[in-house]
Amino acid sequence: MAFREINGRMIEATVTPGQRLFSQRGAMLAYKGEVSFTPNTAGGQGGIMSMIGRRVADEDTPLMTVEGSGTVLFGHGGHHVQVIRLTGDTLYVEADRLLAFEGSLQQGTMFLGSQGGVMGMVRGQVSGQGLFTTTLKGHGAVAVMAHGGVIEIPISPQRPVHVDPQAYVAHHGDVRNRLSTALGWRDMVGRGSGEAFQLELSGSGAVYVQASEEKL
Repeated sequence: MAFREINGRMIEATVTPGQRLFSQRGAMLAYKGEVSFTPNTAGGQGGIMSMIGRRVADEDTPLMTVEGSGTVLFGHGGHHVQVIRLTGDTLYVEADRLLAFEGSLQQGTMFLGSQGGVMGMVRGQVSGQGLFTTTLKGHGAVAVMAHGGVIEIPISPQRPVHVDPQAYVAHHGDVRNRLSTALGWRDMVGRGSGEAFQLELSGSGAVYVQASEEKL
């Protein structure tokens, strides 16, 4: 495992010869050893089509490739950092929430309209995600950023989870999601900041929720 949590806002990554890491540009805080940092201009591991998809939506987050031998400290903006370990499944997460991830993971881009049609696109606008989201698939670790810390909530076929779209960070596993409307006391007192919508996640996996409704 390449990542070790130093505290709630910083991780240490071990870089070994022949193994690449990817990180958000500007996220390196310090490093030891012979480590190189190269701007990634080819859309990450998702290739040119992944890059074009994000550029069209103006949702691209610049990455850098990290290689060599040594250790690197990563953090960004004082945001809380959560390390997620994937064991063959797919993580769905916004590009601007990615602090760093192992090069063993396959990166791609998914159009939210492919999950829920028009409501999938509405979900992107309600949550501030836009029209595309990033996917990371395979075996490896991902460090994501959030406001106020993150909690992992298991999802099972018997227990779907409802999340405020603006508090949603990421999810993984065999999970279906849909946006639903819910009228409650917040609507009665006149709050119109998105609480009328809920993101319902069902299936088998987990969802990560931040302790805030603020987008990075």
